[in-house]
Amino acid sequence: MALRCGIVGLPNVGKSTLFNAITAKQAEAENYPFCTIDPNVGMVAVPDERLEKLAAIVKTSTIVPATIELVDIAGLVRGASKGEGLGNQFLSHIREVDAIVHVVRCFEDANVIHVHGRVDPPDDIVTIETELILADLESMEKRLDKLKKNARKEKELLPAVDLADKLIRGLGEGLPARTLLATEKEKLLGKQFFLLSAKPVLYAANVSDNDLPGGNSFTAQVAEIAGKEEAKMLVISAGTEAEIAELPEKERPEFLESLGLEMSGLDRIIRTAYDLLGLHTYFTAGEKEVHAWTVRKGATAPEAAGAIHTDFEKGFIRAEVISYDDMIACGSEQKAKEAGKMRSEGKEYVVRDGDVIVFRFNV
Repeated sequence: MALRCGIVGLPNVGKSTLFNAITAKQAEAENYPFCTIDPNVGMVAVPDERLEKLAAIVKTSTIVPATIELVDIAGLVRGASKGEGLGNQFLSHIREVDAIVHVVRCFEDANVIHVHGRVDPPDDIVTIETELILADLESMEKRLDKLKKNARKEKELLPAVDLADKLIRGLGEGLPARTLLATEKEKLLGKQFFLLSAKPVLYAANVSDNDLPGGNSFTAQVAEIAGKEEAKMLVISAGTEAEIAELPEKERPEFLESLGLEMSGLDRIIRTAYDLLGLHTYFTAGEKEVHAWTVRKGATAPEAAGAIHTDFEKGFIRAEVISYDDMIACGSEQKAKEAGKMRSEGKEYVVRDGDVIVFRFNV
């Protein structure tokens, strides 16, 4: 499964600059609202140093990393839920992503116009979240009428009616849907409503390079909001990421170290997004290629096989599993097998991060 993240925010907060830097795809980044009219899409590889080590063991030069798709979505303004600015386009594009990377301006710069005339992260966050909530509220009110009508004959719809009532009350109080879906049952049932404010959120607090890595008073405000919402937050500098993107690969670690950073913004976004969505990686490794596959934490072996091809899941027989650490320690699949480190697992096996798997199936 390819993770799809939408980069959102008010105009002129650094969305397109950040997108350009981490995807090396040149979306426009002009100093005026709505320069990004259509979503720009970039596919980037998920960095994973384990791939090259596995490739060396199985003696292949072909490495296929997991990927993450980033979508730079047009800037949002107040009234978007009613069609203001590019609101309708924004809302339709955000509905298609797995998670939201909300870029929040946390830097002062008189040369960069702020759409509201001042730097105020909490207000910026409320502006976007309110538009998502209002769009969801309108959608749920329409949905509830239909649900109630159908539930008169289909009693199995009653739980959905109750949840819709709860959501409408909460949304009406200005609460995002992700804070209202309290139980796993509600989260599962709530998926049918395709709510914008139910999307997991990662706040990217965009600062000047002088405020790396610790942030500033603005980022502290963002961190407080993220904590209350069960969202994630990281401090990032879109300008610094642009500088990193222009450096030769071998010079980047030293540059990052000079800023007090252990990894680039892209690496931190990916790591945080995986954590936010409850994802991890397993591998297939052979002479043909080493391939990283992304699955949800808790996925069973047949589910993981389905990430490769639906036929693998349908005809699943067993999974032959070696942990990454054991594969590296033993030096080959054959030696791992001889050392008793290869396990034969059935349909109930829950795949772990770093598992190296051969699937046996029959179609």
